[in-house]
Amino acid sequence: MLPDVEQATERTNLLQVAHERPWSSAIRQEDEASSIVASYVTKDEHAIATATVGERLPYNDYTTIDWLHDLVKDSCHYRSIHSRKGLRYVFLSTFDSCSGWIAVALIGILTACVAFLVDVAEATVSDWKFGYCASNPFANRENCCTNRTLLATQGISIQEEKCKEWHMWTNDEFGRFGTYVGWALLFGVISSSITMFTKSNLPSAAIGECANGQKSGNESDQAVTGKSIYLAAGSGIPEIKTILSGFVIPHFLDFKVLIIKAVGAVFAVATGMCLGKEGPFVHISTCVAYLVGKCFPKYQENSGKMRELLSAGCSSGLSVAFGAPIGGVLFSYEEISTYFPRKVLWRALFCSLWAAAILKALNPTGTGKLILFQTSYGTSYSPVHYLVFILLGIAGGLWGGIFCKCNFLWSKSFRQIQVIKENPVFEVFLVVLATGILQYPNPITRESGDKIIKILLQDCRNISTSWICQQEAMDSRKNYIGWLVYGTSVKLILTIITFGCKVPSGIIIPALDAGAFFGRLIGQWITTISPGIFAMVGAAAFLAGVSRMTISLCVIMFELTGELEYIVPHIIAILVAKWVADALEREGVYDLAQKILGHPFLDLDRAMLFVQRENALVERLIPPKRTMEDITIHVPQNNKVSRCILEQKLQRLKERGLMDAGLVLVQDGMLQGYLAEGELDFGLTKLGEVWDESEVRVLGQAEEGEFDLSTFVDRTPLSICAKAPMEYAVEMFGKLGLRHLCVLEEGSGKLVGVCIHSLNGATND
Repeated sequence: MLPDVEQATERTNLLQVAHERPWSSAIRQEDEASSIVASYVTKDEHAIATATVGERLPYNDYTTIDWLHDLVKDSCHYRSIHSRKGLRYVFLSTFDSCSGWIAVALIGILTACVAFLVDVAEATVSDWKFGYCASNPFANRENCCTNRTLLATQGISIQEEKCKEWHMWTNDEFGRFGTYVGWALLFGVISSSITMFTKSNLPSAAIGECANGQKSGNESDQAVTGKSIYLAAGSGIPEIKTILSGFVIPHFLDFKVLIIKAVGAVFAVATGMCLGKEGPFVHISTCVAYLVGKCFPKYQENSGKMRELLSAGCSSGLSVAFGAPIGGVLFSYEEISTYFPRKVLWRALFCSLWAAAILKALNPTGTGKLILFQTSYGTSYSPVHYLVFILLGIAGGLWGGIFCKCNFLWSKSFRQIQVIKENPVFEVFLVVLATGILQYPNPITRESGDKIIKILLQDCRNISTSWICQQEAMDSRKNYIGWLVYGTSVKLILTIITFGCKVPSGIIIPALDAGAFFGRLIGQWITTISPGIFAMVGAAAFLAGVSRMTISLCVIMFELTGELEYIVPHIIAILVAKWVADALEREGVYDLAQKILGHPFLDLDRAMLFVQRENALVERLIPPKRTMEDITIHVPQNNKVSRCILEQKLQRLKERGLMDAGLVLVQDGMLQGYLAEGELDFGLTKLGEVWDESEVRVLGQAEEGEFDLSTFVDRTPLSICAKAPMEYAVEMFGKLGLRHLCVLEEGSGKLVGVCIHSLNGATND
């Protein structure tokens, strides 16, 4: 044999080829490029590669989604399953049609289970500030002093001061005060410390450009990060509103954040600070919805459909927080969701139903009831009491407007102090210390937020043994009224400085507490009906002033208390509170929180109000000439563009920090398509490793062996005339969820500008 044959191994080709033919090399490159694209692009996305809308990669972090593109992709997914014949596809189509209902049922069940664990843990840990149960260290005071168990539906109510199983840490009053504050500080440090593990950074433009063309800012190669955020801090509602509007906040709904949010909420509420776990429940339920949605390809591969599922999942958060399934649905519709079609409404109700039913079966409170603060006043109001309800609404609106302004100023002043800004745990330590010192002297405020509401809403005709009823039975109520005034003032002040601390927290319970204190105080001078009625209406008014909730809040209140008779007083107080608060501060607490956090959110109502004040045209949004030169590609007749030019344009986009931007493709001044930055970057970096051609095809039908990016080009971008009213552009961005809108010259139809839904909201490019 020949020597070369003798040296053959198992890797030697059976057919020796002297040289590789050019067409064979091109096929190999195309196969390799197709393999790379397939590893990044979903199956549904690849199915619309030949459509004029173009393929789309998974959305980059801190960018907006393309609602219209996802709508087309969902239609393609539907046709791929429901148009085929055979038993297998009958089963698949049936499952696909039912997958939304199955998903929301799982979300409701899992959210209820998490809420059960959080409720039980919070009640126990919170009572550790006072003492412990000798028979069961993991039981709270109420369960320790009754025969209730977690899953029981009946219990015996006895006076806690006569309970032999519950042991206080010490019998000395000063010792109790010190123990109370010490435990609260420990819980606050634990909650804030674990929240630090969810730190993230918002993006920032790396390099700016001055008028003379020189680069400014940080010119190093290191990525420039923006504002630091803690994903598990706060209620999460402002971020969820931003996500549901179409923005991508990475890792905000991850399993890690869910666990830290739940554990952190337990210890945060246990401190006694002016915060509640009801807001974090909305974040927790949305995390559950996201994790469940990832198990269904229909939702995992379509960001628009995923947001439908998240909207339905939000409702279960309020459902388990207040035992209010209908209120939870309305809260998701009124306060959080941007896109809420009828099918999402039905699924949200189904999700809330499962959440409420499972939570009632688990019975975390031991009462066997879904209503948290059930009341039965037995008396009705008269027309003269409408004046009092209006007064409560005015007070709630004043408090809401003042709170929003003061909390915004507190965030812009105190929290900008260097030592506070760099040490969030230290801020929590100071707030907990102030809270413990100010709240402990008052027998009512030393309790947790939900217990305070339960105390202030009670009717003393049926209960005579509670401290508050004993005080109201006295001839002289000066000391008691003083405690109510003190409690109202302390709650108002502490809520201002607490909201925004880096712990899981919500504003709902503190606002209800402050309103209930004020309402009970007003009720001391009106003896015709129970003061608990005014506490109930006052609580709703104060929350309406802070959050600007209306219909959902009214429903939540009657689901929370079981008092259907007082819907009219609630509506009066809520509407008056909203009107007064809007007159003082147009934005509610969640809107201001979005502004402080720096998340983009296009509020269509506010944007339209701003536009209506000026007689502006769309041409006002046309960017400067230099900007248009940077984002415009003049495509020659052969539909190919120099690779070097594309790389330069991509670099300019990155320097500007416009993560939602892209390049507009123009031939003879006429708009031909739009190539987003993410797809351009992927094509030049990933696919560019395969192809070594100096020219890239961006339009037309690709030939064999060409470096082709035309499949990523949206050849049907929406456009608008430059002379169109500004209202047109606002409505198109708000209702269609556009990422970009091309502006054409009147008469000629030539491209003159591009508007994008950028990092700072709907702004011009």
